[in-house]
Amino acid sequence: MKTFALLVLLALFIPLQAQVDLLITQVNIVDVATGKILPNQIVSIKGNRIIYAGPPKGKLPEAEQILIAKDKYLMPGLWDNHVHFGGDTLIDENEQLLPLFLAMGVTAVRDCAGDISLSVLQWRKEIQEGKRVGPRIFTSGPKLEGKKSIWPGDLEIATTVELQQALDSLQKLKVDFVKITDNTLEPQLFLQSIREARKRGWKVTGHIPVALTIQEVAGAGLSAIEHLGYVIRAASRQEQEITKQRAAGTLTARQANEQFLATLDTFTALANYRKLATNGTAVVPTMIGSYATAYLDQNDHKNDYYLTYLGPEFKRTYQWRIDRAMKDDSAAIDLRHRLFETAASLLPLLHRAGMTIIAGTDAGYLNSFDYPGLGMHQELELMVRYGLSPREALKASVINGPAFLGLSKDYGAVSKGKMADLLLLDANPLQNIRATQQIEGVIHAGNWWSKATIQEELSKLQKWVENKEK
Repeated sequence: MKTFALLVLLALFIPLQAQVDLLITQVNIVDVATGKILPNQIVSIKGNRIIYAGPPKGKLPEAEQILIAKDKYLMPGLWDNHVHFGGDTLIDENEQLLPLFLAMGVTAVRDCAGDISLSVLQWRKEIQEGKRVGPRIFTSGPKLEGKKSIWPGDLEIATTVELQQALDSLQKLKVDFVKITDNTLEPQLFLQSIREARKRGWKVTGHIPVALTIQEVAGAGLSAIEHLGYVIRAASRQEQEITKQRAAGTLTARQANEQFLATLDTFTALANYRKLATNGTAVVPTMIGSYATAYLDQNDHKNDYYLTYLGPEFKRTYQWRIDRAMKDDSAAIDLRHRLFETAASLLPLLHRAGMTIIAGTDAGYLNSFDYPGLGMHQELELMVRYGLSPREALKASVINGPAFLGLSKDYGAVSKGKMADLLLLDANPLQNIRATQQIEGVIHAGNWWSKATIQEELSKLQKWVENKEK
């Protein structure tokens, strides 16, 4: 039987003071930036950093572990740039997601707010210090909202004084960016929140209020639009008129969406997307989350094997979207489908216009069948299905994700000096994006998880869920 890779503990054969901790040989490095495969490379890892990546040069260094990776492909670990940890009674079930992300090759996540921020911040610290197993966490902490928001755990504001107090709070928490949504936040205070957060040095992401145009929000300094559906508005010839009617309350959400769809124009879309690109506004599509909701009428998820990895109460939070979707009549279901397909069809235009596309899933509690870990692979598949190349999709995750947070120095490539957060695959993801799911192993902070280790972690998680469900 052919053995794929030999992981050898060399303590019996070399001095105790090895030069490197992990040595990977004969591997194909996936250069996502250029779209090239670099064959027969050597990668040396010391601690949590790559100290060499390139062709063999003379005698191989001594190593604690050697991984012979012939015919395998090594790329940066995936970044899911939009997840949610939440549910104040589900802290333990959220905690179990941390090794699940790693097992699926997701080595970093950007948490876009929830109601368990203190726990998330503690996990972030413990993972950074090597005291906990999990993906690197970058978090907004609690997001900014208006009074009596439907979302628990928000920082609710109604005045400029309360805005400054909320930002002071976020500064004390040392959040990585700021998230703002529009459930009850007054539009002008929404704009001011963006401007004030940017003054303090944060990137700011969020939704687009119904009473504001995308250009107004981008002009205030919004760093990234969360969710692809919003960009439909900027593709409409009548965005301003429809927005005014929504602000005045003379159009319902369904009526406005129908009008946006009826007035789409490629020339308008490209012109507006180029303005957004010039402004530096990125977009996080979260296509898999939208797809799962849009097609709840067609896709039966009851027997999804992945559900065995999720805690019982966490799964129960899926029900609210399911119940809401079940109330839709045939016209509403048709509109759901058209909105998703239209938004997805705009993805190549966003890329053509030069907008930065950042891959994220919206995975987490409340978001039905948008699975933590697996969702990132499904997101990449959808990106390719709707017009991006595999390289462009991978770039949206592993390069654009860290770049958004100013972390390109440490992440985004298999090269000297970068963090040793890597994904080893059986096939070339530049040829077939589904290869990201053919995981041979994961390296996180220099620690190797073999396929067997991954399976052990998944089995442990399944047993934990089984005990929780008893």
